[in-house]
Amino acid sequence: MTLPPYDPPVRPPVLPRTDLSYAVEDTVVGRLLLAVDTDGVLLTCAYAATPALQDRWLQRLADTVSPRVLHRPADTDEARRALTAYLSGEQRTVALPSALTLATAFQRQVLTALEGIGYGEQASYGALADTIGAPRAARAVGTALGGNPLCIVRPCHRIVPASGGTGGYAGGPEAKAYLLDLEARGRPQP
Repeated sequence: MTLPPYDPPVRPPVLPRTDLSYAVEDTVVGRLLLAVDTDGVLLTCAYAATPALQDRWLQRLADTVSPRVLHRPADTDEARRALTAYLSGEQRTVALPSALTLATAFQRQVLTALEGIGYGEQASYGALADTIGAPRAARAVGTALGGNPLCIVRPCHRIVPASGGTGGYAGGPEAKAYLLDLEARGRPQP
C-alpha cells in the first residue's frame, strides 16, 4: 500500500498590520456589515442579520485581510452615505471604491461579470454562466453569488432564475424584491 505524499499544513498568510474599520447598519433591506480599509476602500457590504453572521464576516476579514478589525463607524461614513443614496433611489450605484479581497477566484470572475448588467436590468443564472464561459455552471454561479462579499455594490440581486421569480438572495426574498423594484422604478422608460 502506497501512502500519499505528506503535505505539511499550510501556514496562515502573514497579514499586514493595517486597521480595518467596520460598522453595522440597519437599512431598508436589512442589517448590513460594512468594512473599509485605511484608504476607505470598501471590502465588505454583507448581510449580517444575526450575531453569528456578523461574526463570520468579521472573522473572514481578520483571516484574509488583517487581524486588526475595529468597530469604528465614523470611518465607514462615506460608505454608509453611498449605500443610503443608492437605497433611496438618489444614485444608481454605490459610488465608492471597492475591492473583491474576500472573494474566491471564481467569485471574482462571476462578480466582475455583473458589471455588464445595468441598473434595472436582469439576467438569469444561466446567462451569467454563459457570460463567464461556463455555460453548464448556473448552480455554481448561484453559489458564488450567495457568498458575495459586496452585496448591493456588486449587484447580484439582478440575477434571477430563468423560470421566473426572484430566486435566492443572502438578504432574503423581501430584500431582493425591494432592490429589483427600486431599480425598475428608477429605470428610464423607452
